[in-house]
Amino acid sequence: MGNIELNDNDGVRARVVNEAVSIEREGGLGWVVLTRPGQINAINDDIRNGVPQALRELDADPAIRVIAIRGAGPRGFCAGADIKEKRAPETAIEVRNRMQGARWIEAIDGIQKPVIAAVHGYCMGGGLELALACDIRYATPDAVFSLPETALGLIPGGGGTQRLARVVGPGRAMDLLLTGERLDAAAAKDIGLVTRVASAPDALVDEVRAFATRIAARAPAATLLVKRAARSALDLELKQGLDLELDLFAMLKPSEDAREAALAFSEKRPPNFIGR
Repeated sequence: MGNIELNDNDGVRARVVNEAVSIEREGGLGWVVLTRPGQINAINDDIRNGVPQALRELDADPAIRVIAIRGAGPRGFCAGADIKEKRAPETAIEVRNRMQGARWIEAIDGIQKPVIAAVHGYCMGGGLELALACDIRYATPDAVFSLPETALGLIPGGGGTQRLARVVGPGRAMDLLLTGERLDAAAAKDIGLVTRVASAPDALVDEVRAFATRIAARAPAATLLVKRAARSALDLELKQGLDLELDLFAMLKPSEDAREAALAFSEKRPPNFIGR
């Protein structure tokens, strides 16, 4: 199934990864699309396997400069784990071993290019954990966010307890984790869970495309390295982070793109970046 490629009249090249994930390429933007709309894109093994595969493929494509993830269908980005996915009873050790081998959301941590979560409708449980792993979250006004796991006798198992605090701060994260409270897009933006809200529910894809295009127009190497530096800030002591920033700045300063940016500014024209 992964060899099926489709083209449409708008210049979008689509490829089916599996029954739950597809890839779309349009210019410098690569979309990873969850394609289980009848289940609100609930997470099954096809999504666990297909999303990392799609991300790695787009990250390795030199024509793609920004990656975005969206869910198909009108109801939502991703409703979380598919509760209809049946498994035999497991011990704690068996659960740990199975999940250790399927830490699929962490694939985003290895992606060099910017990754945007384009969220509409329901973004719950594992769906929110997927969005939290992205660099930027862009939502529709009708989006709904929640980590409801404690009501099911569980805790988030895809990074929610770790990433949420890094995004919104420990106090707000603890509140949301303990209560499972649902947030609308406005409340999510107020606490920094999302950074941008689309003007209308049906405008999300167009607005994310325009937003990604603005990022893609900037110097590609600088985009990769500024993401690397900013992400490292979460893990490094300040001195180590400042050292890394200086090293990366020094790498970029003599680059062809940096020289081109200065020349384009003096000549009052758009720069022509080549990624070197």
